[in-house]
This record gives sequence, structure tokens and C-alpha cells, in this order.
Amino acid sequence: MPSFGDPDARLLVVGLAPGVTGANRTGRPFTGDYAGNLLYDTLTAHGFANGAFKARPDDGLELRDCIVTNAVRCVPPQNKPVGAEVNACRRFLCGRLAATPRLRAVVTLGGIAHGSVVRALGGRLADAPFGHGAEAELGGARVFASYHCSRYNTNTGRLTPAMFDAVFARVRDFLDAA
Repeated sequence: MPSFGDPDARLLVVGLAPGVTGANRTGRPFTGDYAGNLLYDTLTAHGFANGAFKARPDDGLELRDCIVTNAVRCVPPQNKPVGAEVNACRRFLCGRLAATPRLRAVVTLGGIAHGSVVRALGGRLADAPFGHGAEAELGGARVFASYHCSRYNTNTGRLTPAMFDAVFARVRDFLDAA
């Protein structure tokens, strides 16, 4: 699954893996499944996207100063990647990080994405533990952690739109101050 967005971005959003009924079907991360509604609406609210997100790759949505990718490149069996798969795919994440020269902020969506980003940036999980709203400086970028914007997390109240918005508000403040 290729990344989507501005290759010269200062913000990288890293999800878990392409969803079988969403991104895998449409060819664009977070498109065609519920998680994309919350993600792209939040990016738009904070000036990282413009246009109308209609869950189709031809909807005209454009990302500004932002690029979206996944920790795992392909749809995993049972929609849950195992450690070996995450480790095998890290080289693609490392490639994305290296190909984003202006990178200053990374939002990790969920613990698996967070762990993969921390390792890709040369950090240790003990020095940058996952927790919603946690922040850490690694490899020249600030990493902002969030629960994944999945329907499961939002339906159970683990992640509310306000909680998700707060993470991106911090990112916007950080980038605007830079």
C-alpha cells in the first residue's frame, strides 16, 4: 500500500495496516472504512487536508504538509499483524521516514504503529512508551501517540473524537511554533 499525501510534509501519520475492505480495496490509506472518516475530518479541521473526503480515492481530498502511511504494508491475516510481519515491513517505514526530508512530527495510531516508529527512528520502547497523548523526541522528530481511530475504539469510548482532536491540536501547535 503506497503512502498518501505530500512527500515534502512535516507531519507523518502512521497507521497499523491497510484494512481489507477499505484501503486494500481503494488503494489509499484509511479510505473506504470508518477510521478514515475520523482521521481525514480531523486532518481537515487542523489544516492538514482540504477538499471533501468521500471515502473514494477520486474524491479530490488533498493532504497539506502531511503524509499518511502504515507500519505494515499489506493486509495481515485476520486483520492482525504478528511481530515477524511488523519487523519485516519496518524497512518500508524506514524508507518513508528517509524520503520525508522535512519531517518534524509523527502521529502513531495504536501501539503496534508506535512501536514500529520508535524502532525505525532508532529509539527504545522503554524511552518512548505508548500511551494516548504521549510525546517523545526521537531521531529529530517529535512522536505523538494516539489510540487508533478504529470503529472498535470509538464505539467502546476508548477514543473519542475530542481525544483524537486534542492530539492533532498539539501537533498543529508544535509545527506552528517550529
